[in-house]
Amino acid sequence: MVSAGLKPGVPVILRELEPSSEMFKQGASLRVTGSLQSFDVDSATAVIQDGSVSLKVDTQHLRDISFRTNSAYQFIGELQIREDNDAILLARIGRNVDGLDLNLYQQALLIRRQHEAKLLSSRTRRA
Repeated sequence: MVSAGLKPGVPVILRELEPSSEMFKQGASLRVTGSLQSFDVDSATAVIQDGSVSLKVDTQHLRDISFRTNSAYQFIGELQIREDNDAILLARIGRNVDGLDLNLYQQALLIRRQHEAKLLSSRTRRA
């Protein structure tokens, strides 16, 4: 059973998570994908990276997932923004996505957004 307050993770590209972005909101439910740069077992904090952009991920609530540096991972969770716009994703779901073509994934995500915007536009014109 899904909690009424639990929202789906909106797919974002890490470079979109900058303070000026509409995605960069306290408590935003996001889906992020990147290559694992580091994992601290004591704090259960992972750092994923895509290009030159990185994001901390709190993995303390995840079970049955093993972390390998330089492997690709996808996380769904809520964004917490701390002082100085330091962000961390509180992950509720995580999975290894090795084999996923990240460039193709990002292209598909952009095409999906264009399609959704077009649908929304056509619906508002009819209303």
